[in-house]
Amino acid sequence: MSAKVETKSKGTFQPDSDVHITYEDQMKINKFANYNAKVEDLKEELRIKQNELKNLEEAGDEIELLDDDVQIPFLMGDVFLSHDQAKTLELLAEAKERKKKEINGIQQTSRDLQQKMSDLKGYLYGRFGSNIHLENDE
Repeated sequence: MSAKVETKSKGTFQPDSDVHITYEDQMKINKFANYNAKVEDLKEELRIKQNELKNLEEAGDEIELLDDDVQIPFLMGDVFLSHDQAKTLELLAEAKERKKKEINGIQQTSRDLQQKMSDLKGYLYGRFGSNIHLENDE
């Protein structure tokens, strides 16, 4: 009795000899990888900025609970300056607006990069099909 062994197994990698990567293709793959790394960095920066905004909002809530005549130290640059409650709340509101603008800028930059990545992804998947993997494994 002889057993017939199937030579093609589903689980093994079999390179496709029809796929040729040109210099331009490699540049697009590299560009996609760079954009992806920038988007990941922006996600982390966005998380930090959102946490800072939350801290500013909580500080404003706490300051509102204080007496009106209390001098409150407020960090400006490298020094703390003491202000009354109204002035400190005004400074906090300005700081929150600046932080919101920073967050919006980061989000816009991320959207722009993701659009560029989407364009590159369409080209690369069209060119290489299932022979290329561009998705995050999250």
